[in-house]
Amino acid sequence: MRIWVDADACPKVIKEILFRAAERRQIPLTLVANKLLYCPPSQVIRALQVPAGFDVADNKIVELTELGDLVVTADIPLAAAVIEKGGHALNPRGELYTKDTIRERLTMRDFMDVLRSSGVETGGPAALSQSDRQTFANQLDRFLARLG
Repeated sequence: MRIWVDADACPKVIKEILFRAAERRQIPLTLVANKLLYCPPSQVIRALQVPAGFDVADNKIVELTELGDLVVTADIPLAAAVIEKGGHALNPRGELYTKDTIRERLTMRDFMDVLRSSGVETGGPAALSQSDRQTFANQLDRFLARLG
């Protein structure tokens, strides 16, 4: 089992939680981004830089994900592709996507895209709160505990 991080937009505090968990459990963790990223010295943590371009990092994550891997992303289409491939997807706010919830999330995302394209101001996501960080850390711990 590996952890893949859609790292271009992943908050620094979430990456730090992931770094600690990967070290503690000795689980390979890879940050995937189209820019050079900080990666702490580690035997299990690395960064993979991909070329710039639309969905290049997402496509690389899907390509590399294997059955049972965990992908950390806020990107709904990426999460859907990972789940379809037999992986697991967790967003930085601590929501573990499932086959049941991902369809609803895709529908809502598409609806919001239609609203934005018709000129409706939908606003962006709220800033990541302390509660979001704690929820993410707890969900990650529960997920990793199930692995044994």
